[in-house]
Amino acid sequence: MERDVPVAGPPDGAARVAGRGDPVREDGPKRPVGGSVVKVLVHRRDDRGMSLEPFASRCVRRGEVHELVTTDHAETSAGARVDRVGFLGFVEIEDAGVLDRGDEVWIGGELVGRVLGFDACHHPNHYNILINAAEVRTGADLGLKPEVGVLFSQAPEAVRMV
Repeated sequence: MERDVPVAGPPDGAARVAGRGDPVREDGPKRPVGGSVVKVLVHRRDDRGMSLEPFASRCVRRGEVHELVTTDHAETSAGARVDRVGFLGFVEIEDAGVLDRGDEVWIGGELVGRVLGFDACHHPNHYNILINAAEVRTGADLGLKPEVGVLFSQAPEAVRMV
């Protein structure tokens, strides 16, 4: 009896299902993660020295508070240094879920950017959620106020059904 067991893939690095050659897919649809701003930050730095964690996703629980940081940095390799940053503020998670690299970040109905990754310099207190954006912006630049809604949603092209 043939079983669907992942096996080493071809040189392109894609895993395959034994006996079928079908690619193994990891990401199906997920629900959005919502929250609200609890504190606005208004500063930016060109020498911050944040370091990307090796994880492409993080689970967040209801009630957790995490920091939102914009950057024009695009490198996603583990340990990549991120210097140019704009601090948006802190968000309280209202809907537990999974944040993935590439998720869209909406604040007050405006698409701010996409999750680049996570910096854990303050963990376990909170993560810095790094958001890749066209320009480095702060909470003041966006006119943020406490209680403004924040939504992390899966980018349409990221939904890959098994």
